[in-house]
Amino acid sequence: MWGLSHFCLMLCLWACLDALPVAVDKTKVSPPAEELEPPKSADTGLHYDRYLREVIDFLEKDPHFREKLHNTDMEDIKQGKLAKELDFVSHHVRTKLDELKRQEVNRLRTLIKVKQDVNGDKGMTVDHQALLKQFEHLDHVNPHTFEVEDLDRLIKSATDDLENFDKERHEDFKTYEMTKEHERREHLKTLDEEARKKEEEHYDEMKKKHADHPKINHPGSQDQLKEVWEESDGLDPNDFDPKTFFKLHDTNGDGYFDEQELEALFTKELEKVYDPTHEEDDMVEMEEERLRMREHVMNEVDANRDRLVSLDEFITATNRKEFLEPDGWETLEQNPAYTEEELREFEEHLVREEQDLNLKTNELLKQREELERQQEQLNSQKMELQRAVEHMERLKTQKTEPPVQAKVNAVPSAVEILPGDSQPLSQGHQQDLPAHS
Repeated sequence: MWGLSHFCLMLCLWACLDALPVAVDKTKVSPPAEELEPPKSADTGLHYDRYLREVIDFLEKDPHFREKLHNTDMEDIKQGKLAKELDFVSHHVRTKLDELKRQEVNRLRTLIKVKQDVNGDKGMTVDHQALLKQFEHLDHVNPHTFEVEDLDRLIKSATDDLENFDKERHEDFKTYEMTKEHERREHLKTLDEEARKKEEEHYDEMKKKHADHPKINHPGSQDQLKEVWEESDGLDPNDFDPKTFFKLHDTNGDGYFDEQELEALFTKELEKVYDPTHEEDDMVEMEEERLRMREHVMNEVDANRDRLVSLDEFITATNRKEFLEPDGWETLEQNPAYTEEELREFEEHLVREEQDLNLKTNELLKQREELERQQEQLNSQKMELQRAVEHMERLKTQKTEPPVQAKVNAVPSAVEILPGDSQPLSQGHQQDLPAHS
């Protein structure tokens, strides 16, 4: 049965399994009683990976689409013939695809907004429709429904992007290696002569230890596959049979070796060179070596360049002279990822980046100092204003208070005025006057 994995493989989109060489003879194992759910597909590394996987997952649920997929070759898929079958997909699936597209458009719009905010354009009007043009994996003109154009764009974008994916990985690895060497050399500059000499001796010793390993078989050669047959599968090397080997290691049973299934075949070779417990072995370099081996076999065996190895292609390759009498395989230490000239240019680029960063840092420091100065001015003005307000409040309070009366020793309770005398007598004088009957 051609499941989700086969469709993904034909499109060169992703592998369904993190395949590992099996250690049992499948010819002696009974098939399971019931069909299991297909395994979750691996992340392709594409920025629209989730959208891609969800679309394919729902298309796989449509019987008509699955049948057409079974009868469609890779070239027809690339030419868009399979995408036209979308018109015959069930209404339920089409409705779900519409929903997935709207979610993807909203995701892209959010990315655009975030990028705008990061670039300091917050608050500006955004023409989402124009900016969506940069994303080629969907039809931005119609953001609401999933049409034939969307499936065609998704297939072409994923195919093209994944064809460039290995190239980008190689570039990332080169940058990694140059960065590592640059940091090593910079560290040496900080040491005195004696310490630097010891460090260099240790470095040379680690290089020698790493290079001291058993012979590496040519990837895809008879010797290499027989070793997997014997050590991983537990079978007699004298009974090696290419067809049986293919079926044993076609872990998803779709009739093809995908890239991950091929890479799994090289584990035994890589273990001869790399050990995660050894200081001299770099596991990032091991994965680059695995990638080189897979690319080499694909170039040698994949006749129709669909990034898959069919059983026929595999059998044809095992009949060639190169399969029986291969050339030696040169590992990474024999094929450096960069030249001294490239390292020099890389370091010059780092110097320029550091200078630019220092300029920006100084500019930011100046801006910070200016902001702090302005803040101090504002704080000073605020304090002066506060003191002025407090002073005004005190003046206002003083004007509204009643006048303070002077204290006296005694207050007369009654005042009598004698005839002919306009002045009142004091209380003492009043007591001396005779009483009238």
